[in-house]
Amino acid sequence: MKPEDRREAIMEVLMEAGTASVEDLALRFGVSKMTVHRDLDDLEQAGLLRKVHGGASIQSSPQFESDFRYREKIAASEKRRIAEHAATLIEPGQSIIIDDSSTTGAIAAFLKDIRPLTVITNNLGVIAELSGAPGINLIALGGHYSKKFNGFFGIVTEEALRSLRADVAFLSSSAIEGAIAFHQDQEVVQTKRQMVKSASRKYLLVDHGKFGRSALHFLTGLEAFDAVLSSDGVSDQHAAVLDDTGVKLIRVSNQRISEKA
Repeated sequence: MKPEDRREAIMEVLMEAGTASVEDLALRFGVSKMTVHRDLDDLEQAGLLRKVHGGASIQSSPQFESDFRYREKIAASEKRRIAEHAATLIEPGQSIIIDDSSTTGAIAAFLKDIRPLTVITNNLGVIAELSGAPGINLIALGGHYSKKFNGFFGIVTEEALRSLRADVAFLSSSAIEGAIAFHQDQEVVQTKRQMVKSASRKYLLVDHGKFGRSALHFLTGLEAFDAVLSSDGVSDQHAAVLDDTGVKLIRVSNQRISEKA
């Protein structure tokens, strides 16, 4: 197996399991532990995984955000319910911004009954899903493509956003500590901040597992959003923190929508 093929195969293992040991990878691919260490070093340098004692992980940490393919599998049904409710906040004829996240990306599946719409996005998955869709005026934000995030970022992306104005923006973040949103990647933070500035109404969509976590870079205080949408898995303790700071929390469940303002 060529080194590049083996490294791709290592990533596939991590996509399924989240973590893997050097010993297991060496046995699986029939190579030495030293070879596996070199592969992991290269993949870590590319920002695709993080080395841990005895192996590697693709799971998030305060300094590392997971590959989008892994994040899409985490709390998938919860994210879909949140996205479905977010779509009810959109009216035909509006312009909306959708960021690179797996949670907001799920909104695209619910837009067919709300058309016509203008959709502005840096999310390649959303671009692919809505490309050519009747009634959708799609504005794809260019920039530097990130394989890890499956989206576009950087100066070109930010300049395009500065020239646009939208009715509603839907964003997500990887961590919420108290009433503050954080993210591990500086470039992603810059793009999300510009999206907030470019929209009249802003909503943060996060699964309940994001609460009580922190990450390297400050994104924004949650008061910047008209509401935070999550599931009824959010603890009363975390909900109380938002309530105390005047942040509206919408907790989505299968049967009902519960609101705490």
